[in-house]
Amino acid sequence: MSLEAGKTRREFLEEALRQDPNNAFARYGLAMESVNTEPAAAWTHFEHLLVHHPEYAATYYQAGVFLIKQGRIDEARKVLTTGLQVTGRQGKHHAKAELQAALDDLNDR
Repeated sequence: MSLEAGKTRREFLEEALRQDPNNAFARYGLAMESVNTEPAAAWTHFEHLLVHHPEYAATYYQAGVFLIKQGRIDEARKVLTTGLQVTGRQGKHHAKAELQAALDDLNDR
């Protein structure tokens, strides 16, 4: 799928999600598009991914960082810790290192 002329990235992602509500990539993209402008919508998308697509590893770092910025430290710690387990199982060493660094920073506060 490519971005159609005249459509914003958000519109493209929303349409993709309407066509396939199970599209984890589109939902993740919408979460990222919403982080700075619509935090409640961003969390709705992150939470959906965490529940319905628990193996979608990219979610854990971004959701953890989002929660930290929202001051939801205990939730962030849980998300980052779960992400470490998921990325460890998947052998995603770079993602696991990023999650560990975020968790270490959080624990150093």
